[in-house]
Amino acid sequence: MEGIHNKEIATKQKALAINLDPKIYGSFAEIGAGQDVAANFFKAGAAAGTIAKTMSAYDMTFSDAIYGTQQVKRYVSEHRLMSMLDHEYSLLIERLSTQRGENTTFFAFSGTFSALNYYKTNEGHGWMGVRFQMEPNGPFHDVVLHVKLLDNDNVLQQQAVGILGVNLLYACFYYNQIPPVFLLSLMDNLTKDRIQIDMVRFEGPGFAKVDNRLMSLHLVKYGFSDAAVFGPDGKNLQPSEVLYKKHIVVVRGRFRPLINVHMEMLNTGLQQFLEEPDVDPAKVVVLTELTLQSLKERDADSSAEIDEKDFLDRVDILCSLGQTVMISNFHEYYKLVSYLSKITKLKMGVVLGYPNLEYIFSEDHYRDLPGGILESFATLFSRKVKLFIYPTLRKGVILNSEKLALSPELIDLYQYLIANNKIEDITTYNKNNLQVQTDRVLEMIKKNQPGWEDYVPPEVAARIKDHELFGYNAEKESV
Repeated sequence: MEGIHNKEIATKQKALAINLDPKIYGSFAEIGAGQDVAANFFKAGAAAGTIAKTMSAYDMTFSDAIYGTQQVKRYVSEHRLMSMLDHEYSLLIERLSTQRGENTTFFAFSGTFSALNYYKTNEGHGWMGVRFQMEPNGPFHDVVLHVKLLDNDNVLQQQAVGILGVNLLYACFYYNQIPPVFLLSLMDNLTKDRIQIDMVRFEGPGFAKVDNRLMSLHLVKYGFSDAAVFGPDGKNLQPSEVLYKKHIVVVRGRFRPLINVHMEMLNTGLQQFLEEPDVDPAKVVVLTELTLQSLKERDADSSAEIDEKDFLDRVDILCSLGQTVMISNFHEYYKLVSYLSKITKLKMGVVLGYPNLEYIFSEDHYRDLPGGILESFATLFSRKVKLFIYPTLRKGVILNSEKLALSPELIDLYQYLIANNKIEDITTYNKNNLQVQTDRVLEMIKKNQPGWEDYVPPEVAARIKDHELFGYNAEKESV
């Protein structure tokens, strides 16, 4: 029954259920290490009831002849996947809609994957998608996702792709009205140490109420991926597609709400990063990062669950300012840098406030690491990364990297990092901004207290009022 997640149903049972459903009919097109999806439907039995065609264009020349040539010769890409879906779905409608369109919900499944090579020198990954109808003669809908393959064996990776493909097609027809159940079902008969899903996108009139930004959040929340990214337009992006061979500048915050201090940190930190001699300004991507922990830090009497409305309030602000947003499960900065370093080898900048610098140099936070703080620093500072420190006003004193209090055993290590240009203070800032506390601004917004607008950028203030974000109520009397 739709909406009820049956976790016990096996892959073969799912494939057979689809094969026995007289309304479901379509084609499979698989490139590279994606040959096991259609195979599961053949092995389940009664495949003639579901499969109009299967094909594999393993050779690049044949692939180009069928799906068109690409300016960039990347066959494991979203662009190639969408070309496959366009072509295969159009053929179905052209050739079969007159004969059986009244009683059939057509689908086109496509996948393009690169599994582990013989020498195990690559990382397995790929794209998978389904274009399908929810009702006969209805409009089409797309569900597209990007997958990382984590098994250390080529055959196992192909098997994982086969299972995931069956899960995806089953979800498209039986779980399409409840996206959280849809997502959770993708991992049926799989484990998180076999695959990661770091991008998913729902499109079509039947998904009009689906917010793809929330889907990004769910990927990280459910542990399907350590990070997810979406652009200023709210469109989910595959991290490697956006960040590959780029300089990355990251600003982490709660952004509840985004205030003038955040913008000053971002702009001044970015400007100093651009002045680095080994940075190409044409290749810089800026990320504003929200961690799962920061999304749970709300009012003191709140539960630890993530408030989706609160999340979207923050995201609406960031996107309206043209920001690319990352949601991550990286509480520690060294984990963030490690993740990004697998995507790009170019220099990165991390912009952070002075309290976060104190946190990084607190040994108590690394007791679970066998190598302690040195192990974390080997990851954080061995990469081409530089920290840009925004100062803090504390008891009337402006604190920066020069005033960091350290235990004696860390002083030499800290001086080494300073001498090697790994840490730098942000020198241009408005001292008045240092006195502004984000929580205080939020409280003023909730109570409609006059003057809160002075602490946020004008466009942010306008958006908070227009959309009544963060508890703002235009009808409240000021107190």
